[in-house]
Amino acid sequence: MSGIGDRLREERDRLGLSQGAFGEIGGVKANAQGNYEKGERYPDAGYLAALAGRGVDVLYVITGERKPFAADSISAEEAELLKRYRQLPDGDRAGATKMVTALAEMAGRYEVKKTDNR
Repeated sequence: MSGIGDRLREERDRLGLSQGAFGEIGGVKANAQGNYEKGERYPDAGYLAALAGRGVDVLYVITGERKPFAADSISAEEAELLKRYRQLPDGDRAGATKMVTALAEMAGRYEVKKTDNR
């Protein structure tokens, strides 16, 4: 069974950050981050709150369970898309992100043109 340290490392890897960069977000040095990931020390609430502010799934880090977003902040369709995205290997995630970004940029240009033609 994995512990908080393993889940911290998993979230750090998911975000593509070094121990130093991840620790900096939480206000600790790389060696403290390493100790957290090895399970030799446990992070405090301030560290976890700082990580949460940067996209770390802190509830998962603490409990080992991923929870869907609050019903009022994300649609079922968006939750499903996020679930599928998280199932992708890292390389495929990068490709999916590029594709969605390009589509959103195209949609943004279309909206501007549509508005200009009125």
